[in-house]
Amino acid sequence: MKKRVLVADDEARIRKVMTMLLRDEGYEVLAVENGKEAVKALDAFRPDLILLDQQMPDMTGMEALQQIKTAHPGATVLMVTAYGSVTLAVQAIKNGAYDFIEKPFDNDKFLLTVERALNFQEIRNELNHLKEQQNDRFSFGQIIGNSAKLQQVMAQVRKVADTNVTVLVLGESGVGKELVSRAIHHYSSRKEKPLVTVNCGAIPLTLIESELFGHEKGAFTDAKEMRTGTFEKADGGTLFLDEIGELPPDAQVKLLRVLEEKSVTHIGGKKEIPVDVRIIAATNRNLEERVRQGTFRLDLLYRLNIFTINIPSLRERREDIPMLVDHFIAKYNKILNLSVKNISQEAIDQLCSYDWPGNIRDLENAIQSAMILSENGTILADHLPMRTKSYPRIESLLADNDGDSNKIKEANEHTEKELIVATLKRCDNNRTLAAKALHISRKTLFNKMKKYQLG
Repeated sequence: MKKRVLVADDEARIRKVMTMLLRDEGYEVLAVENGKEAVKALDAFRPDLILLDQQMPDMTGMEALQQIKTAHPGATVLMVTAYGSVTLAVQAIKNGAYDFIEKPFDNDKFLLTVERALNFQEIRNELNHLKEQQNDRFSFGQIIGNSAKLQQVMAQVRKVADTNVTVLVLGESGVGKELVSRAIHHYSSRKEKPLVTVNCGAIPLTLIESELFGHEKGAFTDAKEMRTGTFEKADGGTLFLDEIGELPPDAQVKLLRVLEEKSVTHIGGKKEIPVDVRIIAATNRNLEERVRQGTFRLDLLYRLNIFTINIPSLRERREDIPMLVDHFIAKYNKILNLSVKNISQEAIDQLCSYDWPGNIRDLENAIQSAMILSENGTILADHLPMRTKSYPRIESLLADNDGDSNKIKEANEHTEKELIVATLKRCDNNRTLAAKALHISRKTLFNKMKKYQLG
């Protein structure tokens, strides 16, 4: 692909010379006559390099630079300054410009500076991709278990990963829906591109559309700057929409349009921005029931439900529990600086007979708590949370809902409370040390102690 260069200069002769030189070198060029037009052209043209003249009417090059770096921090900018304006050039570099070119310029030096800037941009992009790969590095080893039901899920992941179809991942809270979604991305042809995650249930209703689709400056009261939405950030890659069942109706309509037209429009904007995004959606809700209730669109469900993966609950694959326990013991020995080596057979039997309403996340919390209480490097049945000793089977608790029972919340809160109590005991009630061991702030620990009436 040709490298794209955006030129902004109010002198027609300079624009013409720059454009001619750049096109002769094989670059795709868009020339505009002021800073405002340069800022407006960014999303549609998506330049690899921007050349800004310092002195322009309506908006100076420095003002345009500030707006560009706010909206697109990774943009590479060359400032074009009048001869002798070294102070302005230095200030521009401090504000984020890569380098500057003095007018009148030597043609060969001009092209060399442009080439150097584009090489810098390419190297930075490669480094960012490597960093993303490192951060998102994934293998099936992170999905623990050998059960037939889990292996069936992995087989589905392998089959669907290298297609571009939309995937709907279903399962109760805590079963590992995000891990499966990351596996799909990792084994797809899009793995070099970003995997962007949006929790649709964690964003305020007033901000969800801005988060997904972006907004223009002034589109609403707090829109002080233009914002790029997650669809644009995930361009070329994968967008993981977690808790899709919580998406409000207005956002559902816009999401459906984006899926059909493969373009987004900023809130307060008119320009359609093309996006190439693979969608993976996840929910612990019964979307068909939501459709019957009128809270979820049937046409959106059809668009999302092209390929569905149902992740089994932990009680449906109890044979994986011992392997998961070994994994969590190894994990928290490092994190908590412990040396737990064993778990008694009685404790394992107790874990395997419990229904785990919060699934894998619930088990992880229980093992962490038990490790803190354990002595002599062995987890005993007495170290496990009290609720694992006698608790009604979860099937009856979830029979009349779509898997998001308040019982799950209660069970998770009970686990959290037990973990805090155990950690405080281990740290001799030193709240600073306990907060550090729990990987939360001291203020958060204080608030949770207040919530659970501890001390």
